[in-house]
Amino acid sequence: MIKALIFDWGDTIMRDYPHLKTPMYTWDHVEYIPEAQNMLKDLSKNYTMVIATNAGQSDTEAMIKALKRVNADTYFNYYFSSKDLGYEKPDKLFFETIINNIGVKAAECVMIGNIYEKDIVGAKDIGMHTILFNENKVKDIYQKADFIVNSMYDIISIVEKINTNK
Repeated sequence: MIKALIFDWGDTIMRDYPHLKTPMYTWDHVEYIPEAQNMLKDLSKNYTMVIATNAGQSDTEAMIKALKRVNADTYFNYYFSSKDLGYEKPDKLFFETIINNIGVKAAECVMIGNIYEKDIVGAKDIGMHTILFNENKVKDIYQKADFIVNSMYDIISIVEKINTNK
């Protein structure tokens, strides 16, 4: 049974503009990934919601400030950044520290992210279910991604599918 959904932040929940070299909360414009808000609103009713980032410019506090600008903070129960955890994705310790902090097993989690090597590989290696958000439909072999989606909306049905298969 899935208990927790762990989301990457940049280009998974909120649009990232890497050319801007300051923390996201300081940007003139911030925005959700299309359909992310509705997906979060739906899933947050039934799951522990976690957001976890490697964002180089932001620690956990800065990430929360950016999420608040679009009211995304209201959908999450836990917030983690590599700066504060001391580990970066895809290090298994990044994911293990998060699940230990929220009190769940790896098999009870789904990791959702947009960068295969960082978001999916380490999560799968410790036993999490994985969903790769491939918005730009990049063709490649993603062996450790259980599911690949091009739209945030598809995540809702996939999480339900994972739960019915267990």
